[in-house]
Amino acid sequence: MAERYDLVVVGAGPGGYVAAIRAAQLGMKVACVEKRSDLGGTCLNIGCIPSKALLDSSELYHLAKERFSKHGIKVGSLALDVPAMLKRKDEVVKGLTDGVRYLFRKNKIEPIFGAAKLTSPTTLQVAKNEGGTVDLEAGHILLATGSEPTPLPFLPFDGKTVVSSTEALCFDKVPEHLVVIGGGVIGLELGSVWKRLGAKVTVIEFLPRIVPTADLEMGALLHKSLVKQGLEFHLETKVTGAKVEGAKATVTAQTKDGKTLSVPCDKILVAVGRRAYSEGLDLAKAGVTVDARTGKVAVDGRFRTNVPTISAIGDLIDGPMLAHKAEDEGVAFAEILAGKSGHVDYNTIPNVVYTWPELASVGQTEEQLKEQGVGYRVGKFPFLANGRAKAMDETEGLVKILADAKTDRVLGVHILGPRASDLISEAVTVMEFAGSSEDIARICHAHPTLSEAVREAALAVDKRAIHS
Repeated sequence: MAERYDLVVVGAGPGGYVAAIRAAQLGMKVACVEKRSDLGGTCLNIGCIPSKALLDSSELYHLAKERFSKHGIKVGSLALDVPAMLKRKDEVVKGLTDGVRYLFRKNKIEPIFGAAKLTSPTTLQVAKNEGGTVDLEAGHILLATGSEPTPLPFLPFDGKTVVSSTEALCFDKVPEHLVVIGGGVIGLELGSVWKRLGAKVTVIEFLPRIVPTADLEMGALLHKSLVKQGLEFHLETKVTGAKVEGAKATVTAQTKDGKTLSVPCDKILVAVGRRAYSEGLDLAKAGVTVDARTGKVAVDGRFRTNVPTISAIGDLIDGPMLAHKAEDEGVAFAEILAGKSGHVDYNTIPNVVYTWPELASVGQTEEQLKEQGVGYRVGKFPFLANGRAKAMDETEGLVKILADAKTDRVLGVHILGPRASDLISEAVTVMEFAGSSEDIARICHAHPTLSEAVREAALAVDKRAIHS
């Protein structure tokens, strides 16, 4: 007989495991099916966490090499130990995935490691990783299977020379020349890692700008910063092919004016985006409608698909492909399923590019407000005028606040600078409570802190910044 659960979650990434935990907290009997041998999904295993571990390690190496002397710190013979760096990254990952296992035990959630397929609107069969199958029956099924890197049709991944973000986290040595196809978040972050460690990095982007969804001004400032750091960019350039010979490759591309570009390299990172992953689930057999073009599943305001007993969250549905978006959806789904009023405000989901300086944003961009015909005021404040940033020797970037011209309600906040990923939380909180730039300006901020730049930008909306 099939094992019976109130909820079976398919996928143990940030959306899935958080949904499972919240559902268990609310009294449900929960199982979570995961195809990998560890919990945590792409984010913990081969995405957010390992990439940030390498970003921090590479930043420390870069600081020791280029900037410690300015602080009066003299370093002797500096050497790079890539295997040790990768080992630390793996230890960080293991610590967090083990933590999710602990949380499952604490909340009495049954982890089942294997590949799931739907056999009806309320049943699944799991091909277990250790062999054999198990049948599960559920009052409700949640699909949280995430996404995978999108390959180029003419340039398939080979896992060695032509790689996705997964392999780019595990190079056993620093590439001589890394070509990154795609100027989005993943390409810029991993390109930054290997550039700091000594690689030549060339980014080829089809569009006329990097991070195309970012505020135009802030994206341009990040581009300028990355060029200063030594990354080479070819914008409005279309990759047309690549030739791989042994451990070397040559990427060919066409520029906007029709010229052919030929770039020799030893690694090619294809980072043109991610696509929803639902392979092997047999969604059609259970009656779930899937968009043939995107592979995504349509859901209603309660995260339910066209089949009432099957729901979906995270990268499998519309919206930004972000771990924290999936987590919030997981909590909201579980609370709604338990008869509570779960909710996600999609207008206040922050987005971060973890380069250095970091670029963090929430809400509308200036371009979006202009397109919508919304009257707004702008307040800006540079980190160059912030005392803590000066003390840290991290003065690059600025805070930009967009507020409604009539009501002063904060419509968007964009931060390029040190620890922007942490600073953006204040803006998210204010926007969640429909706050104004005046609210931020009137709140006492500790001195000296980077957060004072946020306050000064809010003051600047009313043209009364104190320190600029």
